[in-house]
Amino acid sequence: MEAASTGSETQTCYRHPNRATGVSCSSCGRPICPDCMTPTPVGMRCPECAKQRTKVHTARTMHSEPRATVAIIILCAVAFLGSGSFGLGGGGGNRMFAEFALNGPAIDIGGEYWRLVTGGFLHAGFLHILFNMYLLWVLGNMLEPSLGTPRFAALYGTALLWGSFGALVVTPDANTVGASGAVFGLMGAAAVELRARGINPFQTDIGMLILFNLGLSFVLSGISIGGHIGGLIGGALVGLAYNYADRRRSRALGFALAGGLAVVAVVGGIMAAGGSGIG
Repeated sequence: MEAASTGSETQTCYRHPNRATGVSCSSCGRPICPDCMTPTPVGMRCPECAKQRTKVHTARTMHSEPRATVAIIILCAVAFLGSGSFGLGGGGGNRMFAEFALNGPAIDIGGEYWRLVTGGFLHAGFLHILFNMYLLWVLGNMLEPSLGTPRFAALYGTALLWGSFGALVVTPDANTVGASGAVFGLMGAAAVELRARGINPFQTDIGMLILFNLGLSFVLSGISIGGHIGGLIGGALVGLAYNYADRRRSRALGFALAGGLAVVAVVGGIMAAGGSGIG
């Protein structure tokens, strides 16, 4: 995406002349309003350019295919096969759930801190993993090429930890599994990036995706509301940290801030594991 700069002259959307805009298509350069913007790994595009099938590579994207996204999906698939939870809906899994699902008492009393991470790679049923992996694939292909694999991996890991933190705050005694906390974090980071570019995320597919999935969190039973909200907050915070680091022209600062946020989530999760929850 490129910000349009025309001095004192105000640009208007080429498809909606009555709408002023400061955003232009990253391919053809035509000014576009929020209704005409299509997010892509190489910036916002107009409807015509978004339909083009030719993949555009830049110096930043040529060496940044979604490797981490693919690796995470493979890990989740392997864990799913190992858990034996193959039903369409929820399932108890086998001993993997007993030893690796997120669980407050096991962390607080048993000192099993690995559960803060491993719970995010287990899924309770085919529909559960299918939905999460589909969203991960879509969001990963949007974010990882632009962030780069190392920064994307740090974002995902930190959001996962914040999702665990949120789940333990709300329901510390429950067994919680799923990548949805981390996936919500990717949504949060994408929304922050859009806002930083002068785009209202709630006028894009990302905003609608956040609202739709948050709504499902409160409507459907057996959903970890705390995990979803925690992951969303964590991802948004990492997105803000990356934007700040980019303005300071220091990628190392971005990693440091993401690491600090991860530590906060771990400490908060351990403290929350011994609580009684708020819901």
